[in-house]
Amino acid sequence: MNNLFVFCELDEGRPADVSLELLTRGRSLANTLGCRLEAVILGSGLDGIENELYPYGVDVVHVGDDPVLEHYRTMPYTSVITGLFRQEQPQIALMGATSTGRDLGPRVSSALHSGLTADCTSLEIGDHYVKKTDTTYKNLLYQIRPAFGGNIIATIINPDHRPQMATVREGVMKRETVNKNYRGELKKIDVAAFIRPEDLAVEIIERHMEARKVDIKSAQIIVSGGYGVGSKENFALLYELASVLGGEVAASRAAVDAGYAGHERQVGQTGVTVRPKLYIACGISGQIQHTAGMNQSGKIIAINNDPMAPINSIADYVITGDVAEVVPKLIKYYKANAR
Repeated sequence: MNNLFVFCELDEGRPADVSLELLTRGRSLANTLGCRLEAVILGSGLDGIENELYPYGVDVVHVGDDPVLEHYRTMPYTSVITGLFRQEQPQIALMGATSTGRDLGPRVSSALHSGLTADCTSLEIGDHYVKKTDTTYKNLLYQIRPAFGGNIIATIINPDHRPQMATVREGVMKRETVNKNYRGELKKIDVAAFIRPEDLAVEIIERHMEARKVDIKSAQIIVSGGYGVGSKENFALLYELASVLGGEVAASRAAVDAGYAGHERQVGQTGVTVRPKLYIACGISGQIQHTAGMNQSGKIIAINNDPMAPINSIADYVITGDVAEVVPKLIKYYKANAR
């Protein structure tokens, strides 16, 4: 009761990266609160799955292993998670801001009348004082996310209802194990006790999953282009530089909207959050909508003909110049030094 719960998704039979990132952050929050970290995972054929979660400091793993849960369906998953939360009464519940989390989270929060903050970029624990009623709320979850098109950062709290629910985008939090030998408790969920016959009205007849063609979130070197690159043809220079460096190409939303690159390469609030060792920003102005998705990069190099571009304020190195002139020189000299 009143512990911190993380709903863990499966990705090809293994815990999804975003879920492991949430467990890492959840362990830290649970330590602050002095409560247990609990994970919930649903699916079929999950024998031993708990051993992949324990090293992240998970005290209890709730496993719902049933053929009806083999693939995500809205109603069965909603009934199981809602029933489990009513039974266990967590104070905080976290989910990934994935297609599954964005479908499941609002339905669970609506059923529990708890509210939910979507697409958080940070989670903290703190107090809140209401002057009007002279009331201090202790140990609330600060649900922090960009608002008004990214022009402000909002901190949202839920003082009166439980659980405090939030979804978090993949990549915005670090993934770290606590102890590879850490062992918690396994609890089997009685799936049949929560699922109603009407939950199974929708049946999966055939299922096709297209493999991800571009995976920029795991790239260690990213060459990213903005609207300032000028054209789709000029993006060829970025692909060449990325190939020479052994990296991947990304883009800002403005570049994607202009047709310079595909949406799967978009970095930022409405794209992917990345943490490469090296991020080379070419012709990117650096509005908060973009920097929110890459400001945790190890090293940032900004190439821009505007010396006052906002991206320069977070860059480790700034090259002021035309991308079409600077990038070929980088390619030339890197090739020369690599010999």
